[in-house]
Amino acid sequence: MKDVMYRRRSIRRYTGEPVSREQIEEILEAGLLAPTGRNLYPWQFVVVDDREALQELGRSKAGGSAFLADAALAIVVVADEEVTDVWVEDASIAATFMMLQAQSLGLGNCWVQSRLRFADKDGTLSSETVVRRALGIPENLRVDCILSIGHPGEDRPAKTPDDLQWDKVHLNQFGRTWKGED
Repeated sequence: MKDVMYRRRSIRRYTGEPVSREQIEEILEAGLLAPTGRNLYPWQFVVVDDREALQELGRSKAGGSAFLADAALAIVVVADEEVTDVWVEDASIAATFMMLQAQSLGLGNCWVQSRLRFADKDGTLSSETVVRRALGIPENLRVDCILSIGHPGEDRPAKTPDDLQWDKVHLNQFGRTWKGED
């Protein structure tokens, strides 16, 4: 598992090779296994493999979503905010589980933030609205994020132990770092 986490990097270029149905199901299974607060499971996943829909999703943010048009597929993570007040956390955990599973299968992936983002530079059209319209998502569901999935068209080096920011970990009280002087 740790090796998968070190190797997982945001991939924004894809080969165009399709992802198998079995791989997609393994990714979705990982999301369905994700824990949720009080076992309420507020999330749902929309699998998008239609080229035209992927192009529309690629226009869902003013910056940072265009590469969705070239992904083999996208998984839009939505959740019902009426089910629980921790829908964002629950949806994000499920998305992360799916990203790690995709990595373990040798597939590239990248998180595209949709919640609280905009499709236009002046901030009048929300990303969520664009995604909702493109996919016919009901009003009771909120869009958390979009995951791009595909065979990597770029090679990004794995992280190393030297990349870890241990100074951000504190022991017993803020300010005393985990790897600081004892």
